[in-house]
Amino acid sequence: MIEKLRGVIGRSFKGEEMYLKNEWYVACRVEEVTDKPLGRKICNESMVFFRGLESKVSAVEDFCPHRGAPLSLGRVCNGQLVCGYHGLTMGCDGHTVSMPGHNVRGFEPVKSFPVIERYGFVWVWPGDASKADPSKMPVFEWFENPAWAYGGGLYHIACDYRLMIDNLMDLTHETYVHATSIGQTEIDETPSRTVTEGNTVVTSRFMEGIKAPPFWQMAMRANDLPDDAMVDRWQICRFSPPSHVMIEVGVALAGKGGYSADPKDKAYSVVVDFITPETDTSIHYFWGMVRQFKPHDQDLTARICEGQGKIFSEDLEMLERQQKNILANPERKLKVLSIDAGGVMSRRVIDRLLELEKAV
Repeated sequence: MIEKLRGVIGRSFKGEEMYLKNEWYVACRVEEVTDKPLGRKICNESMVFFRGLESKVSAVEDFCPHRGAPLSLGRVCNGQLVCGYHGLTMGCDGHTVSMPGHNVRGFEPVKSFPVIERYGFVWVWPGDASKADPSKMPVFEWFENPAWAYGGGLYHIACDYRLMIDNLMDLTHETYVHATSIGQTEIDETPSRTVTEGNTVVTSRFMEGIKAPPFWQMAMRANDLPDDAMVDRWQICRFSPPSHVMIEVGVALAGKGGYSADPKDKAYSVVVDFITPETDTSIHYFWGMVRQFKPHDQDLTARICEGQGKIFSEDLEMLERQQKNILANPERKLKVLSIDAGGVMSRRVIDRLLELEKAV
C-alpha cells in the first residue's frame, strides 16, 4: 500500500498541470465585491470582479487591451468597468465599450469568466467558459439552513494547494502544530481509515474515553456540557474535487454514542475548507466552521471563529516554510507513510481528473 502511495506523491510534485480549471472555485466573499473592482488571481488567471448590470457580479481578465494596465485599479460606472489609466470602458462580457476621444470597439475582447453567487461566496469557473456547468456546483445544506451557524475567514498562503490538502487530510499534525488547542497524543495513538468513494476521499478516526483538548472543552461549556468529562472524539475528513475539504469533528460524553450521540450530549461541527489555487505556489484559503449547537449565539460564533483563526495561522507558517524547503531542494524525494494516505489518494483523484480534462 505504502509503495503505491509513494509513486503518486512523486508524480504530483512534478506535473505541468497542477489544478483543474473546468471547475468552480471560491473567488471571494460576496461582501468583498463592493462599488470598487476587486483584483484576484485564480489558477494563474488574473481576474477582476465587479458588480455590473443589475448589481450582478461579473469577472473579466484583469488586463486593459489598450496599454495592459490592470483594470482592477479602475472604477465601476453604470455597471461597466472603467480603466484607471486612460478611461477605456469595459463591458461585463469582456468587450470594449468606449474610450474618450477614440474608437475602441474594434479591440479584441479580453477573457470573461462565468461566475455564480451562492452561499455567501462568489464562485468562478477559470477554464473554458463554454463548458461552465452550474450543476457541477457543490451543494452544502448548512449555508442556507437557520439550524446551522457559520463563521470563517480568508488567509493567503504561499504554498502549493496540494500541500494544504495533505495537511487537512492528515490530522495527526494536530498533536504537534496545534498542541495548545486541538492537539492530543490520542490522535497519534488511534489509527485512521482512508477510503475512496468515486471522486471523494474520506479519512476517518474515532477516539474513545479520552479527555477533550482545550478548544473542545470550550465548545463543551458552550453547549452546557461538563468540560472535564471523558469524551469520545471523531474526525472525518472528506476531500472532493477540485480542492474542497470538509471535516466533521466533535466530542460526545463518553459512552453516549460518539458520532451518533444525541445533540444534547455532544459538541460537533463541520470545518469548511475551500482551497483556491492562486499560482503554482500560493493559495486563497477560505476557512470556516459550521455548527448546530446554539446557532443563534453570535458571540459564540465570534469566539469559535477567533479560536479557529489562530489554529489555521499555525498551519500557515508551517506550510509556507515547507513550501520553501521543497523549492530549495527539488532533488529530495519526500517519504510517504500510512498517515499520508488521505492526501495522497486525493492527489490521485486530481491526477486522474487532470488527465481526463486534458483529453477533452
